[in-house]
Amino acid sequence: MVRGVRFLVDDTGRRTAVQIDLKKQARLWEDFYDRALAEQRASEPREPLKTVKNRILGRRRRRG
Repeated sequence: MVRGVRFLVDDTGRRTAVQIDLKKQARLWEDFYDRALAEQRASEPREPLKTVKNRILGRRRRRG
């Protein structure tokens, strides 16, 4: 078992939930949360990297 992680089970022994000690397993929680956000945003429209770079670099040039 991983320290700081505890599974909750139902009457039949099936895992139904997990408790994560955030002090001991902060990185594990961050990975889980990042994955959940990625899944949630999977259907959002995408923007090409080149377009983003041009927009950001264009702002820098105008400020400088």
